[in-house]
Amino acid sequence: MSAAAGVDYSAWDHIEVSDDEDVACAYVDTPSLFRLRHRTRLERMAEFQQRGEDLESNFAECKRLLEEAQGRLGDLEEGGQEEEEEEGDKEKEKEKREAELKKVQAEVRKLKKDEKAFEKMIKEYQREEKKLPWNVDTISKEGFSKSVLNIKPVTREEKVEKHKSFVEQYAKEIKHFGMLRRWDDSQKYLSDNPHLVCEETANCLVVICIDFEIDEKHELMGQVAHQAIVLQFILDTARTLKVDPRGCFRQFFSKIKTAEKPYQDAFDCELELLKERVRSCARIRMEDAMKELEEEEEEEEEVGREKRLGPGGLDPVEVYESLPKEIQRSFDEKNIQMLYEAMDKLHPEEGKYHLKRCIDSGLWVPDSGEGDEEEDEKDED
Repeated sequence: MSAAAGVDYSAWDHIEVSDDEDVACAYVDTPSLFRLRHRTRLERMAEFQQRGEDLESNFAECKRLLEEAQGRLGDLEEGGQEEEEEEGDKEKEKEKREAELKKVQAEVRKLKKDEKAFEKMIKEYQREEKKLPWNVDTISKEGFSKSVLNIKPVTREEKVEKHKSFVEQYAKEIKHFGMLRRWDDSQKYLSDNPHLVCEETANCLVVICIDFEIDEKHELMGQVAHQAIVLQFILDTARTLKVDPRGCFRQFFSKIKTAEKPYQDAFDCELELLKERVRSCARIRMEDAMKELEEEEEEEEEVGREKRLGPGGLDPVEVYESLPKEIQRSFDEKNIQMLYEAMDKLHPEEGKYHLKRCIDSGLWVPDSGEGDEEEDEKDED
């Protein structure tokens, strides 16, 4: 819009910009000079704002005192009128009341005068405030501030897949680091392979510890556990300093090499706790494996039993174990004549019972007619 349209652009004539000033000093660093001027202006603005706040608070206090004084004055005037109507009013009390009334009236006049003075000072302050030049701190104000990070949350499956792919890619390097014993060797290896300074490596080392403990390789378990605690301390240091762990592992090695007794004791304590957790996890895994093996054996046994069932639905193993010794021997030697003789020695009902169980379980598969003849012979006996 043009000036003819009635827009006043005079407010833009004087704007203070601390980093865009022409006046500089050859003996002072220009950025430092700008920062000094900016700080001085901020202090001046703070003092000016504090003066305005003091005026407002004093003006409010003056108004409060004036209202209280006017209230007391009204009470005294009303009380004086009531006492004049009463008979036998004492002269001394009347004089005292009049003196108090004059005192309150004088206080009210003074407070009214102070109120007008404060109003005048506030108006002068407001005029002075309007005349202040704009600067980078007052030319505009932030309407709102909001930061939004469009980060997709990582699911558990994605974390597992990331860990799995990392371990598959760097399994050899992780195992090599787990076998290092000297501080200098560990530091140099991490310097050459900074990608190993992460949670995935620490978790993988713990898994290796558990595998060694299950295989009863206790010394190797202790060695790898030591390296796992090294990585854990590095990661804890990074979280404390809020930096990338790849940039602070040298600080850990510098500290641990010359560590005082409390720090070394803390390291050893964490190492022993990790070893105990590894032993516990290994014990639980072995117990679970044994239970799983027993369940598999039971399932296989059940499946085998179902497969072994004879035509009558009986298990030949169970039937064999329930037979008399002589009949078991005849089956072991596959001697039919011995089987007949053993059956003849039994009571007819008992022999018939055992023979039927042998046929139902499949231990005895008579030829056509032989089974009936055998049963007839048992019946005749």
